Amino acid sequence: MFNNNKILVVIPARGGSKGIPRKNIRLLADRPLVSYAIDIAKSSQYVDDVVVSTEDSEISIIAEKFGASIIRRSPDLAGDRIPIDPVVFDATVQKEKQAFDEYDIVITLQPTSPLLKVETLDRAIQQFESFDVDTVISVVEDKHLRWGFNEESNRFFPLYSERVNDQYLPREFKETGSIFATRRGFLTPNSRLGNNVRLIELSGEESLSIETHEDWWIAEHYINKKKMAIVVKPQDEMDSNHIYRSLSLASKLFIDDFMFLIDENYELGINTVEKFKHPFKLFDGKDELFKLLKEYHPQIVINDILDTTKEYVAHLKESGYFVVNFEDIGMGSEDADVVFDALYEHDGGFGNIFSGSKYYILKDEFYFLPSKIVGPEVNNVLITFEGSDEANLTEKVLDSVLATGYAGRINVVLENRFSYKSELIEKYELTNNVQIYSDVNNVGDFMLKADIVITSAGRTMYEVCCIGTPCICICQNGREQTHAFGSHNNGFINMGLADTLSDEDIANQFKIVWQDFELRQNMSNLMKKVDLKHGYENIRSVVEERYWTREF
Repeated sequence: MFNNNKILVVIPARGGSKGIPRKNIRLLADRPLVSYAIDIAKSSQYVDDVVVSTEDSEISIIAEKFGASIIRRSPDLAGDRIPIDPVVFDATVQKEKQAFDEYDIVITLQPTSPLLKVETLDRAIQQFESFDVDTVISVVEDKHLRWGFNEESNRFFPLYSERVNDQYLPREFKETGSIFATRRGFLTPNSRLGNNVRLIELSGEESLSIETHEDWWIAEHYINKKKMAIVVKPQDEMDSNHIYRSLSLASKLFIDDFMFLIDENYELGINTVEKFKHPFKLFDGKDELFKLLKEYHPQIVINDILDTTKEYVAHLKESGYFVVNFEDIGMGSEDADVVFDALYEHDGGFGNIFSGSKYYILKDEFYFLPSKIVGPEVNNVLITFEGSDEANLTEKVLDSVLATGYAGRINVVLENRFSYKSELIEKYELTNNVQIYSDVNNVGDFMLKADIVITSAGRTMYEVCCIGTPCICICQNGREQTHAFGSHNNGFINMGLADTLSDEDIANQFKIVWQDFELRQNMSNLMKKVDLKHGYENIRSVVEERYWTREF
């Protein structure tokens, strides 16, 4: 009841739907479609009674199980051409006879609008606080340049006077059918419309009406969507790998809601997320992070923070979150629901770790780049090392390649945090075949143009492999030595730890690859056998299975 107004909700649900047969009782995300409208009405703080008007016995049984009263609809009111007005009027009259009472407000809720929110229904009812309001109808904004059709002349004609962008068109709305509420005095067999109408605007999601199989698919995806918090806190505040993996993940979360939670000291991550216009909040310390998580209340927490602690993951689990970690070899990995580790191929013995290249998420640019066609000549070499390259392997490798007498183009791509940029540029500015680049957004193009790539044994390996350019890997540190992907099985020549290599070692290995066309072909062919473009799908599949089968 609202302001002493007794409120009835009528849900018309006939059995003879045509577009999707038996759609009112078909399972939408494991529940009958009609049950969503019943739940919305019964969850309202104002609705007094909920009835389903139907001629179908199976719909009646299911509707009663979900708590609605049933009004038997006569066959005369169940045909395809029968409008809703006489159906709602009939249901109201029958219910009033059963209740020996009258209603003040009658609301029609369509079962085809399962994404409607209870708060929206309550907001519609609250419009009747004004005695001037007779009817409330749900609408969605619908501004477009429209055309009409003249059947006599068989011609189309514009319904606008001037072609302008949408934002300059007058606001127009179309009824969604989700909510049609009216004062009882205006309800007749032919109308539910009062004199003074108020419109209540819905979001695009809430306005979805299921009429086709495509609508059904969209609704099911909306219902199954989850809220995800992506926590980003790298150990090195200049590390770009963590934020770019998280961005690649976020770009594929088309249906799901997500929020980046970023350490306030991670300036590179903050600037990058801002550039891509993703939602984010900053935290300083775990207490503030936990506070933000409580406010956002996600179902899933994704950690891209390298090594987690047991205490941190335990706190997340105790708060009811499903915990997904990336590249986590800390103690917290034992208790996370799922750990994905493309770089470190291990299982941990807990059954929750999924490792290997099938779980690598490429940057977006690599999904549409073509494969490398290896030619007999080597005219272009790319040298690029990840991170700050504190040992200056870039210079060591560049000197080694030049020492072989190679006179083709050498592109050097540096990360922003490379420690010796000015010295490198000064040393090679007069070397005609060396070009130095930094802060590039299209490293994939450099890899595709190259005939040989020399890089570290980190994430760059996967990007090179995706394209298929022959690659020599040099491990910058002991951690990179554990990255099993960079092996001859996947087409790489891995020279091992940089500290153990002389300039001559690097020069000799480069010369072998440079001068052996068949070797380069074989390397590229092995790379192309590795499927790296379905990492997200593989990750999502594991998360879905584990999420729905977890123990509470």
